[in-house]
Amino acid sequence: MSERVAIVTGAGSGIGRAAALALAADGWAVVLAGRRREALEATAAAAGPAKTLVVPTDVAKREEVDALFAQAVQAFGRVDCVFNNAGLNAPGVPLEDLPFETWQAVVDVNLTGVFLCTQAAFRVMKSQTPRGGRIINNGSISAHAPRPDSAPYTATKHAVLGLTKTASLDGRKYDIAVCQIDIGNAATEMTERMTAGVRQADGRLAVEPRMDVAYVGRAIAFMASLPLDANVQFLTIMATKMPFLGRG
Repeated sequence: MSERVAIVTGAGSGIGRAAALALAADGWAVVLAGRRREALEATAAAAGPAKTLVVPTDVAKREEVDALFAQAVQAFGRVDCVFNNAGLNAPGVPLEDLPFETWQAVVDVNLTGVFLCTQAAFRVMKSQTPRGGRIINNGSISAHAPRPDSAPYTATKHAVLGLTKTASLDGRKYDIAVCQIDIGNAATEMTERMTAGVRQADGRLAVEPRMDVAYVGRAIAFMASLPLDANVQFLTIMATKMPFLGRG
């Protein structure tokens, strides 16, 4: 089949929506996954005449992930790209005060969800003809450097980095390219609080620069466009003046 098929998780808003729209603009058929049907349908509407399929999915639930991939294959015949983007953050509280239920919820979505979608993608991609595909994980700047009071989010994003490396190695024999995009301060609902000031490592509150989320979508579309014998293993896209490099 000549049609390229992508699955985007967390496609109802923010980075997921930007990625889905960029892929659709590049001619991909895009399967939109997320927990809120209304938000996914809004993304599908924004994609205009592009081919889309809305599949409400909780990536933390194995049976729903299996159903997502089954519906994608049933509708389009194959899966060429998966953007593992669905993520959950937690309120910034001292580590010792973090409720276990909050920790578990973030781990379930940010780590287990990525694993389940990667596993399902492997099963489909290694069996289809032509064989192979690409998996892009949303690692985040937090895969490398923490913010204060961010144990669950930072821990899961560091774990995603390890999963990306392992899956990249394990996918070679199936022509599956696995890679990671690390995003810093894209202008989405999740980062809106940065315009009022967020806590820094030294305890100060500081307003942080943000960038247009559309740039992230374009970066993901570029990564997805490569032939399978080439891979952008890691890509960092961030607001130029955000505090990441150096000492603040």
